[in-house]
Amino acid sequence: MIEIQQLKFCYPRSSFHLHISELEIETASVSAVVGPSGSGKTTLLHLVAGILPIVSGKVLVDGTDLAALSDAERRKFRLQQVGLVFQDFELIDYLSVSDNVLLPCRIGDAVTLDSATRKRAEHLLEQSGLADHLRKPVTNLSQGEKQRVAICRALLTRPAILLADEPTGNLDPATSDQILELMLSSARENDTTVMMVTHDHSLLNRFDRVIDFEQFLTTSEPASCAEEVWE
Repeated sequence: MIEIQQLKFCYPRSSFHLHISELEIETASVSAVVGPSGSGKTTLLHLVAGILPIVSGKVLVDGTDLAALSDAERRKFRLQQVGLVFQDFELIDYLSVSDNVLLPCRIGDAVTLDSATRKRAEHLLEQSGLADHLRKPVTNLSQGEKQRVAICRALLTRPAILLADEPTGNLDPATSDQILELMLSSARENDTTVMMVTHDHSLLNRFDRVIDFEQFLTTSEPASCAEEVWE
């Protein structure tokens, strides 16, 4: 379960403020996150993933208080527990498609790089329509193909939490439906909790819950912005 209590966040020298009094995401549920651009949807994903520090309030993930973790502990938590699909993919240009998917094995110990893991990577890529691109450098792929590689990488470790930022944004409707089904079926198989930011309202009937981020917009300044965190 993801539990958020009195979470306040801002970026230094910015008018952006996020304030979530209370939000709970049930374990193994799939939630869509919608709302205006700039309302903080991506920021919330990065807070839950431990990329951004919690400076005011609590974010509890399966009982782990992220505010109590050091930078190194948050990184370890992220590698072991979270699959994250970034909006800009965050792929390594000089690596092949297959090696990008297997990257979590090389930067952490969340999963062992063995024959079974390689087969899982190949299976995910096959399900994503990328079976013929395993050894291609990702620079040779289209934006939509890069998006699918990023999704396969996020699913590789069978994460407890899958956070996806517009994962179907560069895909045509047919491929979008295929990829969403891959994500949701993998989540069901592994009891993964899913939070997916999307602007595509045609997908919303596939989710257990829709969280409208407009309710969290605020014009008041948070109690703490903790600028020293960013220095």
